[in-house]
Amino acid sequence: MKNNEVFNVTVCIIGIFIFLVHIVTIILKKNKRKDEKALFAFIIFTIIHFSVYLTYSIIHVYYTSDYFVKAFYTTFYVFNNLEAELLLIYTLTFVILPHKTKTNIFYVSLVLLGIITVLDVVNVFNGMFFYAENGMYIRSKAMIVSQTFQFIIFSIIILLTFFNKKLLLREKASFGIYCTLPLVGIIIQNIFKGYAIVYLLIIVSVEILFFFLNVQKNMILAIEQEKNKDAQMKLMISQIRPHFIYNSLSSISTLIEIDPERAQKSLDDFTNYLRMNLSNITESNEIPFSRELDYIKTYIELEKIRFNDRLNVIYDIKNSDFYVSPLTIQPLVENAIKHGILKKIEGGTLTIKTYDDDTNNYIEIIDDGIGFNPNEYDSKSNGHYGLSNIKYRIERTKGSIGIKSEINKGTYVKVTLKKWGRIWIFY
Repeated sequence: MKNNEVFNVTVCIIGIFIFLVHIVTIILKKNKRKDEKALFAFIIFTIIHFSVYLTYSIIHVYYTSDYFVKAFYTTFYVFNNLEAELLLIYTLTFVILPHKTKTNIFYVSLVLLGIITVLDVVNVFNGMFFYAENGMYIRSKAMIVSQTFQFIIFSIIILLTFFNKKLLLREKASFGIYCTLPLVGIIIQNIFKGYAIVYLLIIVSVEILFFFLNVQKNMILAIEQEKNKDAQMKLMISQIRPHFIYNSLSSISTLIEIDPERAQKSLDDFTNYLRMNLSNITESNEIPFSRELDYIKTYIELEKIRFNDRLNVIYDIKNSDFYVSPLTIQPLVENAIKHGILKKIEGGTLTIKTYDDDTNNYIEIIDDGIGFNPNEYDSKSNGHYGLSNIKYRIERTKGSIGIKSEINKGTYVKVTLKKWGRIWIFY
């Protein structure tokens, strides 16, 4: 082999080895994020890309058929375009954008990918992009057209990341480097002809993506999880208050003589309430809303032992097929009861509603209690405990919470939880 051929083979082997290490790292991780799954697919295709070029570099030394050259470069260009598409998919799962925008970009890129793939196949017969002669690869005048798809995709990625205010400078630079560094390699490669400088710079670009985006994000999320556990612990402690336990047991004790059957049910509810509180503190993942709703109903039944007709509850559950962070909705219900309805002598009504649309799931908690002035609200001084922790944990899952309240009229709380797209790439 010539020096440039040895260089090219070495670069490909090193690249494949490094990428396989990253693949194993992602596989071994238990809870994979959506963007990690997209990164996994992207690196897999990069390995295929390098493997195809490695195979060509070795075989082409001994086999120079025109058919082989055409077959290789056609496969090469198709895989290049697929790799660019997978990088776009990774970008879409990494950045925060409206779901509709992501879906539209994905479908447009998919159509463009289909068109350019058909043209690559047609090129085998008409040579509009390239042709082979005496085992040599020769570019045609329309060669630039075959590169159009990658140029469009890289331009979209740069625009999506550079103008995204929610991305850090490091994240913007990482995507920008991947989209521009190989172009620098093409220029250098024209000086050192025959040397795969572009592949060397692709390795550098992928390493920047992996370490400055994926590894850094894992570290940030680990810190976030610790904060979430701390917030969850505080919520659990606030939920299991001594006076609530005392009042519940006292009410159950009174029921034993006058209504033993109801006392037995209430004791079961109380046991379930404590069990669910303890299990929620160890739950790091989101749980089905139906499970949180069971917890809410258990809590309400315990409160109704003492307050009877002063506490009326309406359930308007149109959708329960979604997930929430544990101990986020129940504390909102408890606030509505404790600090709204039961502050009125005659009591009042609590309404719990759920519904959805194409992009979000909604939970509404409405009470006709005493209300409060949102402008004077101070989480540290007033009784509405846990709201800052609840807000943090809802926003951590890309949701939001809105609160409206009016003195002597009641309080309206709306939790909005974003749906993830139905296209496989966004799961």
